Parts: sequence; structure tokens; C-alpha cells
Amino acid sequence: MTDRPITAGAGRALSPGMLARFFAATEIDTRLVGMLGALAVIWIGFDILSGGIFLTPRNLWNLSVQTASIAIMSTGMVFIIVTRNIDLSVGSVLGFIGMIIGVAQAEYLPQLFGFGHSLIWVIALCIGIVVGVLIGGLHGFIIAYLGVPAFIVTLGGLLVWRGAAWWVTSGRTVAPMDQTFELLGGGADGSIGAAASWIVGIIACVAIIAAIAAGRRRRKRFQFPLRPLWAEAFLAGIASAAVLGAVWIANAYPWPVGIAKRYAEANNIPIPEGGLYIAHGIAIPVLVAIGVAIVMTFIGTRTRFGRYVFAIGGNPEAANLSGINTRWVTMKIFMLMGALCAISASISTARLNAATNAQGMLDELYVIAAAVIGGTSLGGGIGTVAGAVLGALVMQSLQSGMVLMGLDTPLQNIVVGIALVLAVWVDTVYRRRTT
Repeated sequence: MTDRPITAGAGRALSPGMLARFFAATEIDTRLVGMLGALAVIWIGFDILSGGIFLTPRNLWNLSVQTASIAIMSTGMVFIIVTRNIDLSVGSVLGFIGMIIGVAQAEYLPQLFGFGHSLIWVIALCIGIVVGVLIGGLHGFIIAYLGVPAFIVTLGGLLVWRGAAWWVTSGRTVAPMDQTFELLGGGADGSIGAAASWIVGIIACVAIIAAIAAGRRRRKRFQFPLRPLWAEAFLAGIASAAVLGAVWIANAYPWPVGIAKRYAEANNIPIPEGGLYIAHGIAIPVLVAIGVAIVMTFIGTRTRFGRYVFAIGGNPEAANLSGINTRWVTMKIFMLMGALCAISASISTARLNAATNAQGMLDELYVIAAAVIGGTSLGGGIGTVAGAVLGALVMQSLQSGMVLMGLDTPLQNIVVGIALVLAVWVDTVYRRRTT
């Protein structure tokens, strides 16, 4: 089968400009390119304003860890917004589950298994995920079966679960966490090192090439138009370069001198004259976020449930008439969101090495903004997990840059609010031009 030219009308070949032909051949979403351009502007701008601090391996590594929690929840928010719902409670749910996880492994489980037992953190994590699914199921049931609007239900949840988090310990901070559990938060021990990072990067590049090749075979089998070979090679090359570049940056950030020295002394490693260089590599929470994004992308694009989600968002009435159990699908979406909140809560708690009442504060704003900035339409039916993850990186870059510049928290909130409004405005304009 040969590559087909893009045509319009009765076989008339289009003659767009070079840039338009490039986007048509590669099938790259122009909105994604726009987000990447905005991210580049943000990074370069903050690097200049911060005196070259922003675009350092240390800050970029920390930025990736900070983005992980928001990125994980934003993947679930895509499904919720696609179905024309909203979830304002994710930050409070994260805080409540974080407190449950903290209390379980710091106070209750040690009494049953003994301090330092290897299963404590695993059981605590499982408890958190179960609680998250139950909370999401409760929200979904009220929304889908009792007919209460999602805005009201989750707004109530925002207040209820924030108060419940305080009630669990009467406002106490719970610490410390299990040492193995702390690895989920990143840090010197919570990263996989240079060699393992390069292995992961190479595997990712092979997977990208294999996925592009598999997609081309599927197109041939179903007689769909094929991308030109140069476009396939370009996509594989640019994606692989991005992966290897990210690995290089992660490996360019070494352990702090003190930690490296203590590690060398504990393991009888001689310290060279110039100091011991141990690379962090990719942080574990970043790997968790990438894994969640891959799974959520698969669910959204390769499963019946994912097709139902987008069908409901496109036309709820038609989806219901076609035999889709829209209520049950809606309830499952919120249950999935609850599980993702639990995963984010575990990362946040591990990173702080404590469960606090301030965990997840205003995270709902960042999660919703990440999904919308990433191209998820508030009108429903349109959204991608990859776009939401990129939107989370944009939002966290804004916050990180403002922190480096020493801006106060109220001003940071103002900027985030403006970014959210601009994102919705861009979405509105885009929908008008494409309909």
C-alpha cells in the first residue's frame, strides 16, 4: 500500500504551505506544539529572570519530582472533564488519604506487626488506595445515580474531606514514615541512579520505535492512510531525543556532597580528590507518574471503557440510547480518580516524610488547570492524557519559577488563576474555529 495524499472534496489535492504540509504529514497536534512553545518561553524567561538558576539540572530534576503528584491526578481529571463533569475535591481527598496512610504506618500497623516490618508500608498504601476508590465511588454514586451535579458534590467533598483530614489526628502532623515508603518521594535514595536511568531511557526509545511501527502495521491492515516514512522517522527521532535528553539531565544532577560522603564512608568507598560524583538519575515518583500516564493512555485509547468515556462526553444522550450504561461508567471514572488521588497522596506523604493537614491545599486548581491547559475541553468529548501531563509540567514550572523569584504565595495564586482563565478562553476560541 502506498502513502495517500491528503485530499479535499472530489479528490482535489490540497496545496497548503510547507508548515501545514508538515503538520498534516506528521499528524502532530498543533495545540501540543503550542504548549511546548509556551513551556519553552516560561523556562527561558524564568531562567533569565532567576540569573540562570531555573535551567539547571538540579532545578529541572526537582521540577520533575514536584510535577509527579499533579500529573498523576491530571490524567484522571481528563476522563472526568471529558464526560462533562468536574472534581473540585481532589486536593482535599489527597490530604485525607495522606493522613490515613500516615496514621496507618506510623501508629496503627506497627502495633500489629512491630516497628520496621517490611509489609507496613505496603499495607498502608493498599489501605490508601481502597479508601480513595471508596471515596470516588461515593462521589460517583451521588452524581450518577442520585442526579446531584458534580460541581456541588465535589465542592462539598472539598470541604468534607479537608475537615476529615483534620479530624483523623485533631490537627497533628504524623511522622516519620517507613524508610522504604520514603523512596516514593524521590531524593538521593528515591532515584534509580545513572546506569539504570540509561537502561530505562534506551528501553523507552525502543518502545517508541516499536509503537510507531505497530501503528503503521495497523494502518496498513485496516487500509488507513499512512504517514510518510520521513514523518515516522522524524517522530521516532524527536521522541527518542527527548527521552535521552531527559535522562542526561537527570544524571547531570549529583548527590549533595554530604550525602555522598556519608554513603562512601558507610560502604568503605575511597573518596577521590575532586569529590565523589554519584548521579541521582530518574526519580522514582517520576517513573510512577510516567507509568500511570501510559496506563491511562492505554485505557483511554485501547479499551471499551475508554471509548465509552469519550462517547459520553461527545453526546451523552446518544451514548445512553446506544446501550452504554452511562451511570456506571461515570461512577467508575470517579472511582479511578480516587485511586489516582491515593497514589498522589503516597508520593506527597513520602516526599514530606510526614502527613500534614496542609497536604493537597489548592491542588484541585492545579489539576484542573493542567487538564484544561493540556487541551481537555470543558465542553466534553476532547482531551488527551499526554496533554494533561504536559499541562501539569507547565503549571508546576510557573510555580517553581515564581518561587525562585521570591514571589509571595498570593501573587502565585493570581498568576495560576489567570493562566486557567486564559486556557479556557483559548479552548473556547479553538472550538469555535474548528466547528
